[in-house]
Amino acid sequence: MSIKLKLFLGISYLLILFIFLYFVILQIEISRLNDFSYYKELQANIDSFIGDKIYLNLLIFFIFAVVWVALLGFGSPLLLISGILFGKWVGTFISVISISFGALLLYTIVSFFFTDLINKLLEKKFSKYINLFQKNEFYYYFIFRLTGGLGIPFCLQNALPVIFKMKKINYFFSSFLGFIPGVFIFNTVGAGINQFIKESNNFSLINLILSKEIYVPISMFIIFILSSLIIKKFFFNVRDR
Repeated sequence: MSIKLKLFLGISYLLILFIFLYFVILQIEISRLNDFSYYKELQANIDSFIGDKIYLNLLIFFIFAVVWVALLGFGSPLLLISGILFGKWVGTFISVISISFGALLLYTIVSFFFTDLINKLLEKKFSKYINLFQKNEFYYYFIFRLTGGLGIPFCLQNALPVIFKMKKINYFFSSFLGFIPGVFIFNTVGAGINQFIKESNNFSLINLILSKEIYVPISMFIIFILSSLIIKKFFFNVRDR
């Protein structure tokens, strides 16, 4: 059962990714990819399309993001896209909600079908954290999410609480709150890219990096990473058994 479901999830993920990329490619004029004016046209069309049907597009993004995360998709591309499409504030809002529900859905699926597999793969490696999480699962998992999951791949972050049987309500809200700072930074970068394309007449990587809309969130990201390392050392400095 678990092998068949794993195969189904893998095929579904690849199918969704293929369909998404197919429709994206259909909208792209390959011959104009080196023409900056083409990106300005795309930016204007996207702004117009999103603005005309904002609630419908938010719903579509929400559904897509939930399914994407549940099928082991990466989180950061979604965050950049939501920033480009909806701006940093609305993008952050819809991103946090959608990836939180997507992560919860993945956790539920893994808990139901793959508990033995996850315990076999992760319990020994992360055994030193089990007692820590069990002391206060909400608090420590919130810190875990806040620090970017201690460098663990996003899909494994979402499945890790299976080894200490975390309550779903604690899982959802600790994830929701812990996601906010990192999600905001990525959405701010996406919104900054969109703003740069809108205001610039020519593309320059240096000008892009030095634009306030980009270097500010990048600086925030660096501070965030450094802070995460300090928090990791302070809260998760647990010796191996």
